[in-house]
Amino acid sequence: MIDWQPLLLTLQLALVTTVILFILALPLAHLLANLKSKIKPVFEALISMPLVLPPTVIGFYLLVAFSPTSGIGEWLNTNLNIQLAFTFEGLVLASMIYSLPFMVQPLQNGYNKVPRSLIEAAQTMGKNRWQIFTKVQIPIMKPAVTTALVLSFAHTIGEFGVALMIGGNIPGETRVASIAIYDQVEAMNYHAANTYSIILIALSFVILALLYALNRNSATSISQ
Repeated sequence: MIDWQPLLLTLQLALVTTVILFILALPLAHLLANLKSKIKPVFEALISMPLVLPPTVIGFYLLVAFSPTSGIGEWLNTNLNIQLAFTFEGLVLASMIYSLPFMVQPLQNGYNKVPRSLIEAAQTMGKNRWQIFTKVQIPIMKPAVTTALVLSFAHTIGEFGVALMIGGNIPGETRVASIAIYDQVEAMNYHAANTYSIILIALSFVILALLYALNRNSATSISQ
């Protein structure tokens, strides 16, 4: 009998991470898209680091930072009564850092594709920033927004190294599906590992197929 808890926890983690990351990444991507400073490549490189760093490296340094014996971890624990190491909250924060480029880069590209002339025209018509954002930028950015949300969600579902380092393997708290597969393989329970793997493969395929279908429909509607 398969334990559905790791799969449900994985979906919960992916959903929470994607929603919070989207809220934070929207202004960050806007800032990067409009930044003209010479140090812009530095910020872009920092955001893109999770693309090239091994997940265990990110997880290790986050574990050190979140540890109750570190300066940050001790301050959070003492002043805010927050413990991030080996908790779901810490797993969410680590997942946000790990999936950051998958959210920011598509949104930044989306902002860059909005013609400056449309924004200036809306400004001359007296539209405020919120109206320009919702009525001008977002409709044009819809494929980019869809890509950012779907890729971040899918990437969080598939993470392993970061989840294992910062979350550990606590049932019902931090034991996500990828860790459950690892446990079953170590226990030589290949049937359970295969079941978890097939479910994740199917889920990933559906998510990516949905992404391509939505972007195709958006491109068709724009061309019309």
